[in-house]
Amino acid sequence: MNITTEPHQEVWHDMREPGAYEWWYFDAEDKESGVSVVLIWFSGFPFSPYYMQRYDDWKHKAGSALPLPEDHTGFSFQLYEQGSETLNFIKEGGNGLFESSREGIGLRFEKNRFFYDAHKDEYRLLIDFAFPARNRQVQAELLFQVSRRAHYSKNDTNTAETGSQHQWLLSVPKAVVGGYIEITGENGGGVRRIELRAQGYHDHNLGTMPMQEYIARWYWGRAFSERYDIIYYVIFFKNSDFQPLSFLMLHDNRDEKVSVMDSLQCRESEFSSGLFSPLHGRTLDISHERASVTISQKKVLDAGPFYLRFASNISLQIDGQNLNGISGISEFLNPVRLQSRFMRFFTRSRIWREKEPSFMYDYYNFFKSCTDWFKR
Repeated sequence: MNITTEPHQEVWHDMREPGAYEWWYFDAEDKESGVSVVLIWFSGFPFSPYYMQRYDDWKHKAGSALPLPEDHTGFSFQLYEQGSETLNFIKEGGNGLFESSREGIGLRFEKNRFFYDAHKDEYRLLIDFAFPARNRQVQAELLFQVSRRAHYSKNDTNTAETGSQHQWLLSVPKAVVGGYIEITGENGGGVRRIELRAQGYHDHNLGTMPMQEYIARWYWGRAFSERYDIIYYVIFFKNSDFQPLSFLMLHDNRDEKVSVMDSLQCRESEFSSGLFSPLHGRTLDISHERASVTISQKKVLDAGPFYLRFASNISLQIDGQNLNGISGISEFLNPVRLQSRFMRFFTRSRIWREKEPSFMYDYYNFFKSCTDWFKR
């Protein structure tokens, strides 16, 4: 896994390798109102059970159709309020729903698009989708104004041995986010408008082969606080001979100094799992000779067979100081579970695949609609 901050890497790479993936991730959190939102565009949807099934068929059966990224594009939108999920929309489809260019930064999935204005150094996100399974219509406009960029690169020597390329682009460590979200159809009708004044983050991932072929598990997280902003990333590889890849960035908001540390000591503890959630450490300790961070993944915001998203509490020890009570967002991913046909069956409950009927998707959203009704 290579790490870069080069802005020109933000463009669509038009991956053509079987099982390849690319995604653009944006999140924004308004701590005062308790609203947070996550938006992701996919070209090669790496978490799609349909994509991974096609990849397995191609890998093990001669003559099977190539599993290409262009046939598995997608868009996801998650909205959380007061620590609870309000909306979780994921749609996947073919290349007719996706459009981009290698000449500029921006792309579209159906009516959901973003584009970058280099002169203003800002990203504009325009959202418009129907969610018929939950009787919702969502429209939003969000402006991510870049507060700061980062300057760092690291080439992972493990990549050369696998013959593949995986890259994490830390695009925007911090942004000021403004805009609105409108939801139609809640509580029997009407329109609810949410004004957002938030802090945001944006990154971009890509790979030339499925993650489960290479990565065992990863932890990622970010936190904004009055004194320090924190971003961390830890990957453990399937090949135990490979050293874990680790990254920690601290931004001192007092003197505007940035510290980047890698080759960290990482320790997982307080392990937990469930029937439909992967084994993971609820506590992650990352240490360096200069600083150490303890991430306590306390409250689950989103859970699936291979993925967990948390509201986390973070403690930072640096230069003799102990800073506690920093709140942030963290994620855990175990892509190996994407190889399980059993888990893929249940993952279908979350994903609306264009022109692909799914009993699991219909049943799950019927259940969620019922719980929405009882919450009125």
